[in-house]
Amino acid sequence: MPKKPASRPSKKSTPTTSRSSALDFFAEAGLLKRVKRSGWWVAGIENPESVADHCFRCAVIGFYMAHEEGADAYRVLAMTLFNDIHEARINDLHKMGHYYIDFKAAEKRVFADQVADLPSKVKSEITGVRHDYDAQETLEALVARDADILECLVQAKEYCDNGYPVAKKFLKRAPGFLKTRTAKELWESLQTWDSTVWWENVVKFER
Repeated sequence: MPKKPASRPSKKSTPTTSRSSALDFFAEAGLLKRVKRSGWWVAGIENPESVADHCFRCAVIGFYMAHEEGADAYRVLAMTLFNDIHEARINDLHKMGHYYIDFKAAEKRVFADQVADLPSKVKSEITGVRHDYDAQETLEALVARDADILECLVQAKEYCDNGYPVAKKFLKRAPGFLKTRTAKELWESLQTWDSTVWWENVVKFER
């Protein structure tokens, strides 16, 4: 009776391969510093902020809002940091593109591939955070989503205040999607806020 071929030993991750996978993930995340937020091109802004720029301020806003809303601030931070990680592979796509392409399905596929080689504990936590955000059922997910919208609104106001009037159109629809009390209050203040003068309270000019 012929012998069964010897089964190949299963691949076990070693500290070296695990660290290499982590460095690959870090490098991929760094690519977001060069991926531009494409929606602003429609407003005539040739060199808009990067996805990494957006995620950073989104995290700052989310951290603040989490404390105001009584949510887990660090879970909100994780949601805001990893929400757009997939754009390192498939870029940012403005809403017109979403109308024609099932971008959400692509996002999920990319995200699964991105975290596949991470240590199981890290992979499990990032995946859980991402699923929580997508479901929009917890307070943390609502805060993180509101932070994402508010960051866009702050950016739109800044573009308006710096000579891009078309950006005003982005200020009209987005506020209707805000869910939390803090986000709505920030939006009310933002409408009359001048984004160009905050530094005047820091730097006092000599006469």
